[in-house]
Amino acid sequence: MAHGEVVIRFEKVSFEYGHNKPILDAVDFSVRRHMKVTIMGQNGAGKSTLFSLITGEREPEDGIINLAQRTTIALSRQVIPRDELDLTVRAFFEKCFKEKVYDIDPRIDDVLEIVNLKGHEKVHERIVRSFSGGQQARLLLASALIQEPDILLLDEPTNNLDKAGIAHLTDFLVKYKKTVIVISHDAHFLNSFTDAVLYLDVFTKKIEQYVGNYTDVRDQITARMERENRKNALLSKEIQAKKDQANAFAMKGGNLRAVAKRMRDLAEELEEEKVDVRKEDKTIRNFVIPTQDDYVGDIVTFTSVPIYKNHKIKNIKVSIKLRKNKHLLLSGPNGIGKSTLLESIVKGKVDGITISPEVRVGYYRQDFSTLDFNHTVYESLAETMRKVSGKVHEESIRATAASFLITGDMVYTQIGSLSEGQKGLVAFATLVLTKPGLLILDEPTNHINFRHLPVIAKALSDFKGAMILVSHTKDFVEQIRIDETLDLDK
Repeated sequence: MAHGEVVIRFEKVSFEYGHNKPILDAVDFSVRRHMKVTIMGQNGAGKSTLFSLITGEREPEDGIINLAQRTTIALSRQVIPRDELDLTVRAFFEKCFKEKVYDIDPRIDDVLEIVNLKGHEKVHERIVRSFSGGQQARLLLASALIQEPDILLLDEPTNNLDKAGIAHLTDFLVKYKKTVIVISHDAHFLNSFTDAVLYLDVFTKKIEQYVGNYTDVRDQITARMERENRKNALLSKEIQAKKDQANAFAMKGGNLRAVAKRMRDLAEELEEEKVDVRKEDKTIRNFVIPTQDDYVGDIVTFTSVPIYKNHKIKNIKVSIKLRKNKHLLLSGPNGIGKSTLLESIVKGKVDGITISPEVRVGYYRQDFSTLDFNHTVYESLAETMRKVSGKVHEESIRATAASFLITGDMVYTQIGSLSEGQKGLVAFATLVLTKPGLLILDEPTNHINFRHLPVIAKALSDFKGAMILVSHTKDFVEQIRIDETLDLDK
């Protein structure tokens, strides 16, 4: 499809997040009508901030943001605001529009069909809070789609979507006739519809524009880094040779001193030719989640599990025992009750599933609500350490945080002001310090940079305690040792 006029243009835009935290430095780029663009960049590089500048929620420090006249924009948010959880589905969608929309129900039905959330007839009257985490994510997505904007901004839209949900969304985006800009780490999903990439470099604070899909661009960036490294290696060799010659001539003295100076000047000129090689996205280091070592015997026993089918709870008989080193995958479509089940297991409030007493549980929630957003990273990790060992070792806390790329003064940042990806990394740091006998993980890939996923998969695969995992990310699960699968749909 031919791309039309420019709908978004950034000219020399700079933005700082809080005092002294530059995100963008004199950035230029443009997006044309009908383009399908992916935003790439490391966790914390400012991808979501870029969206808030486009929507006008934030103002740039410097530079100009031009939008085509009468352009409508809709953003799919990542979390439903608390004050909207008690609305009915109809009221939730009505809030998406400035003016009253008459006969909104058919539009709601159409958009719920796209996000694969069409259920029984009374869905318009249902309270938002009554939907599962995965279903609420679909409502957020639908709330952007229902506006049929000229520019659709999607922030991690595949988080919490199962296979059918991702297929539906992909099909919609391929056919969507307007501009789409997406933040996502899901390579397969992005390759289905992307034709350009904006790469936000966390070190230079610039945005680079590439043509091609996600994989093409990743390969282009890697090739460019290799070229830059090779060029610099050759220059370094030449510089050293010139310095050695300069030293040799200088020692001989006399007229040769002038030659030595010329050699030094040449070395300096070559030094300036070196390219600033992109310090590519750092990947977290390999890590181990230590297990509670003083525990023997059954850790969790399942005799039955509750599932939600047709809006009713049904108890299904099962017989599963998890001991040390046993990994269970819990699968099933959105809305069948996986997250609710995990939460009930942690609270010990579910008939038919028992955690043995004295077992320490490490729980990773997809909304990070196990973390206190008002705490700094340091306070959060110190509290975990205190609970486990009764002591706090500052060096150990800093080292653990640093291995998850939370370095320097960042440990004194409030968790609430970190990016979603960084919150996820803090949640993993917490699990390392918890030393759990039982690890319970609900969608641990949400918001996490694709570069970190193989490292996380290895740590989970090697975990020596008992583990219960829920994840819709197939290629992630394939990298983890799973001993048993409980499919709630069967």
